[in-house]
Amino acid sequence: MVTFYINTKGFEVTDKWEANCWTSIECPTAEEHNFLLSGLEVPESFLSDIDDNDERPRREEEDGWQLIVLRVPYRKDSTSRIDYTTVPLGIIIKDDVFVTVCNYKLDIIDDFIVYSIRKQITVANHYELALRLMLSTSVWFLKYLKHINIHMMQVQNELQETVRNKEIMELQRIDNSLVYFVTSLKGNDVLFYRMVHTKQIRDICDEELIEDVEIELKQAEETTNIYRNINHSLSNSYSSLISNNINTTMKQLTSITVILMLPTLIASLFGMNVINYLENDPFAMAYIIGASIISSLILYVFMKKRDLF
Repeated sequence: MVTFYINTKGFEVTDKWEANCWTSIECPTAEEHNFLLSGLEVPESFLSDIDDNDERPRREEEDGWQLIVLRVPYRKDSTSRIDYTTVPLGIIIKDDVFVTVCNYKLDIIDDFIVYSIRKQITVANHYELALRLMLSTSVWFLKYLKHINIHMMQVQNELQETVRNKEIMELQRIDNSLVYFVTSLKGNDVLFYRMVHTKQIRDICDEELIEDVEIELKQAEETTNIYRNINHSLSNSYSSLISNNINTTMKQLTSITVILMLPTLIASLFGMNVINYLENDPFAMAYIIGASIISSLILYVFMKKRDLF
């Protein structure tokens, strides 16, 4: 889907492409792909890079064109192996052309448009718009991190009631999302510093905007690390608890086996076809049962005192 935006007091939709407009393409079709190649003459190598879901954050130049690849957060559907991941967002710039391309439908773009209209944001140049998109990306990392934290607390509450494999696997799903987040944020951070240390960009971009992007990036990265450490601590604690419960259960089963073995031993000894001086006693059965019960009770008390039961 392709959408054209013009910047007046915020970004507003326009019907067709015009110079210096923002061309936003999400989930591009073959026709939109051809528009980029033939209509705007975007290098095909740039589009190939964006199509790679594992593309890392970077900045590249080719024949006057510039490609900036960001990793942006993306919420997956409930059937997926993980809840959140990151996907590449390509920003393509040349003269009066500004294009963003992503193979997924993102919450970030729509939210940024609404925010720009509410705050009546105007951008002086393409690089300033790229930095604002980077700022919005960091803000959405923080929004999704709040959702992850709520989910993590819910799993923790469930684990306090009963320790099951389901909840442990949920913690693993959360950790997978946090791994994607922390890796992508580090890459975005490196990309940001390479961009702002370019004289061409620093001279034309607002210093306050650069500072805001830096603060949000650092906050998102630090928050992700904190949540990941908490999640690791929870996982390790409950894994240890499960292991301890298994050890306790095995210890109890072993104690029960030992207690039951003693009556079996006594009955076996006096049940053999040999002289045992009880073969003619009418109360032999009572003696054997009594001895089995008394010995089992003595063994039980002994194990209880030794905390073996």
